[in-house]
Amino acid sequence: MNFSVDKENNRINVEREFAAPVAKVWAAWTQSELLDQWWAPRPWKARTKSMDFREGGSWLYAMVGPEGEEHWAKLDYKTINPQKSFSGIDAFCDENGKLNEEFARSTWTNTFTETDGSTTVSVVIQYDKYEDIEQIMQMGFKEGFTMALGNLDELLEK
Repeated sequence: MNFSVDKENNRINVEREFAAPVAKVWAAWTQSELLDQWWAPRPWKARTKSMDFREGGSWLYAMVGPEGEEHWAKLDYKTINPQKSFSGIDAFCDENGKLNEEFARSTWTNTFTETDGSTTVSVVIQYDKYEDIEQIMQMGFKEGFTMALGNLDELLEK
C-alpha cells in the first residue's frame, strides 16, 4: 500500500492493489452488504443505515465499537463511472445524517484499474486546509484505513 500526505495540496493519496478482478472490488466498495463486512478496522464494525449508490445519492453508516459506541458518517455521491471511478463528499454526522460541524468535510475520489486480474484502487482525499488532515490523522485515520483495507483483502479471498 502506498499512503502519502500532500501538504501543499491538502490531500491524502492512498493506492492499494487487490488480487481480484475489478467487478469484485467495485462491488465491495459500492454495495452496503459488502462494505459492512470490511469498512471498519477491527474490533469495530460498519453498519449501514441507508445507501443509495447513484449520483446525488448517499451512504449513511455507523462505525460501531466493541462497547456499542457509534460514530456516524455520510458520503454524498457526486460522480459515478461504473467499475472505473466514483467520488463523493464525506462528513461526520449524527444518526440522521445531520452534519457535525466540528469536523471538516472531505472529497473522496476512488479510481479502479484492473491489470491481469488484479485491481488497483487509487483514493484521493481532498481537504480545504492542511489542519483538517492533521485532525483526521491524529484520530488514527491512517492506521484504521490500513486495517480496513486488510479486511477487504480477506473478503475478496472468499
